[in-house]
Amino acid sequence: MLKSPSGVIGLIILLLAIGIAVFGPMLFPNSPWRMVQRPFLPPFTLGAVPLGTDALGRDVFAGMIFGARVSLLVGLVSTLVALVVGVPIGAMAGYFGGKVDDALMRFTEFFQTIPSFALAIVLVAILQPSIYSIVASIAVVSWPPVARLVRGEVLSLRTREYVQAAVVTGQSNTWIILREILPNALSPVIVLASLMVATAILLESSLAFLGLGDPNLISWGYMVGAGRTVIRQAWWITVFPGVAILISVLGLNLIGEGLNDALNPRLSREGR
Repeated sequence: MLKSPSGVIGLIILLLAIGIAVFGPMLFPNSPWRMVQRPFLPPFTLGAVPLGTDALGRDVFAGMIFGARVSLLVGLVSTLVALVVGVPIGAMAGYFGGKVDDALMRFTEFFQTIPSFALAIVLVAILQPSIYSIVASIAVVSWPPVARLVRGEVLSLRTREYVQAAVVTGQSNTWIILREILPNALSPVIVLASLMVATAILLESSLAFLGLGDPNLISWGYMVGAGRTVIRQAWWITVFPGVAILISVLGLNLIGEGLNDALNPRLSREGR
């Protein structure tokens, strides 16, 4: 992966974002909701508030630091939950086939018949906006593609010689799936997971923009939504968190491209 320029750039962006999310609050121990200056202070006016203030006099830079933690946490946790749900369902559908495959795939297709964003909005509204309901909603709309990808990989791997040898030697189905098939099917799943984190960050930002974010936590999407009504008067309230979302999602997509090159030799740049 380090031979891929896009992968290296994406990794640098991700590590920088994680560093800001982890160590940033140490530089800003006060709450990002705290009013520190007069409202609509332009950026680069005072060193104490380098990115200016919003309509209530809150530090935009502090909000971005704390928002990084929320956005990245939601993206990572919701992706992990989606993998925990989607990988077993796809593995069982692909390995057992027949009625098990039909039942699991019809269940998966049920979630894919509803637009993801619309379903996420409905779920958050029903469960009441909170960090937990947002993570759960994003995970619910994210696991079907994982299940379908894993199913396709398992279908192509279950007829391989080493799998048939494990069957002949009397290994259990669970052992075969966990030790023989899934380790060889993880490459495309890892690539998909990196892209799912980026999609989850965009979904969380969209929900927060619509006012469905956790009211107790500040996020980049919330900041963009809060500044949209005064964008002509105070553009920085919306632009800076929007740029943060753009760079983070771009970094994750670059990581996905780098992983794709590293884990799929046939698609490597040297072979194109």
